[in-house]
Amino acid sequence: MSSSFADLGVPARLVARLSEQGIDSPFPIQAATIPDALAGRDVCGKAPTGSGKTLAFGVALVTRATGAAPRRPRGLVLVPTRELAAQVQGELAMLAGDRAKRIIAIYGGTGYGPARRSLERGVDIVVACPGRLEDLVEQGTLRLSDVTTVVLDEADRMADMGFLPAVRRLLDQTSPERQVLLFSATIGTEVESIITRYQRDPVRHDVIADASSVGEVSHVFWRAQRENRVGLTARLVTEHGRAVVFCRTKRGADRVARQLHAAGVDAVAIHGDRTQSQRERALSAFSSGKASVLVATDVAARGIHVDDLPCVVHFDPPNDPTDYVHRSGRTGRAGNTGTVVSLVTDESTGIVRGLQRSLGLPQGLDAPDGPSTAMTTTALSAEDVGRGNGGGGGQRRPGANSGRNRRKSAPGGHRGTQGARAGAPGARRTGRPPAAKRSR
Repeated sequence: MSSSFADLGVPARLVARLSEQGIDSPFPIQAATIPDALAGRDVCGKAPTGSGKTLAFGVALVTRATGAAPRRPRGLVLVPTRELAAQVQGELAMLAGDRAKRIIAIYGGTGYGPARRSLERGVDIVVACPGRLEDLVEQGTLRLSDVTTVVLDEADRMADMGFLPAVRRLLDQTSPERQVLLFSATIGTEVESIITRYQRDPVRHDVIADASSVGEVSHVFWRAQRENRVGLTARLVTEHGRAVVFCRTKRGADRVARQLHAAGVDAVAIHGDRTQSQRERALSAFSSGKASVLVATDVAARGIHVDDLPCVVHFDPPNDPTDYVHRSGRTGRAGNTGTVVSLVTDESTGIVRGLQRSLGLPQGLDAPDGPSTAMTTTALSAEDVGRGNGGGGGQRRPGANSGRNRRKSAPGGHRGTQGARAGAPGARRTGRPPAAKRSR
């Protein structure tokens, strides 16, 4: 079993870059997929959000995607959200070192000028949201025919957001000899169709989060009057220090942020109607501690990674169990404990009962000041949806070996656990399906 990136075949210069960041041992998804990715194989990696997928594909991408001509990148990463694009670009730039300027992020809410100038000078890797990238391709700002390494990150989220038609159009323009690395927390019918059409004899890895990287999370359901929810949220922030608060609508997120501020809580809002600079300022204020609450719509359920988040509040409980999982997954990372509180009004009681049944969470509602029926679990995963399985009441899931991946404190820290090679617990190699015809 490999215990270092060097053992996985990672080039020495990248091993040194990782070591400088305090990253010395691979996570399970990295240990499972990096050797195949470096060998040029198509890879399908199934792993939960926050499991270290960026470095899993980033090592191969930075190693292979070099020497691009102006307006003709060699590597492409497609992601569902602006925040994830910025995060991935930052991680890749860290790996690239002196080539960092040859990696750019392209997404909506920003001007076209900087991207055009960078592409004209020549960039090796483009990290992009599908919509903005299609705009630039249609304008003739770049061509994708030289792209030989493609990454689809959080493919299930792109399917949920309706991006797969654009993803297909973009993939059709890349090199026929491309390598395709696909990563997803779940693989449904739509994602499977992408695998079948665009991957050639992919190696599949199904990675379960290491038990020591998943903290215990308490799930609490409080009965609340609509007019009392702001006060209860402020109380939770006082108790826990900071929190991400989820609202159903953009207007609701703005309103709750204002109401919390009026209640003496420093809160910022983030959602799709905010400009990119507003979103970046809000996230920066929350990450730096200037704001103790980030009020968000589901745009923040993926693509935004906040270290050591103690509390998630469902101000408006979601309709979909999968959304509950992704929202709640902001806490309980890297072995830290967390609390998830749902504020349940009369109108949302039926929705919440459905969530509880689907995820195996405790039935019934608690009074905020009464006895609690909270259930403590390891982090939920999308696999729990519909199974009535809430993680076993604190019983940990099977995972890879214990042990921590040490890293100096830094924004967007890469945290977690020692990885396992394919075939070890926590990294299951599911075989190679019959070769699929590659779309030309």
